[in-house]
Amino acid sequence: MSVSDTVRLICPRGRKRSELWGGAALALLGVAGTVLSVVWLHWAGILIGPLVAVVGAWLIWDGYRIQVPVLEVEDGEFRYVRGRYIVRIPFADIGSYYVLPGATRSLGLCDPAGRPRQFPSVEGRRASRPYLPLTGLTSSARVDAFMAAVGIPPRDRSLTPGRRR
Repeated sequence: MSVSDTVRLICPRGRKRSELWGGAALALLGVAGTVLSVVWLHWAGILIGPLVAVVGAWLIWDGYRIQVPVLEVEDGEFRYVRGRYIVRIPFADIGSYYVLPGATRSLGLCDPAGRPRQFPSVEGRRASRPYLPLTGLTSSARVDAFMAAVGIPPRDRSLTPGRRR
């Protein structure tokens, strides 16, 4: 990789898509239900239809607000961008990485000595955390491929150095 190349990993946005599409479907269903209930003069649809449309509009609004994490390496700098939250680390200050499993995958970075780096909290709830949150659909294999492409090795968690059997 040359110095001016940009390598980027955009995390899958499954929840964002599902909230946008589900909200649109609910909003259309609520509007259609209200219109049909007014035509047929049915009181239940007149009450429930606008409620379903409002819930659909709220889902669209909430899905639109979801920020998708992006990992980038460009000009000797590693960047993690999620909306207005940006972490910039000089590439030389990263020694290795590890991926935390779970419902929402997370990326941990270590300094060249092997100590985990601390990052300010994304949501502002805690003072710091030792990882950067990704999305639930982000596979470990994609993160491994991205890190291999930029030249960051995985963290060796073995207690004893040497050969593996």
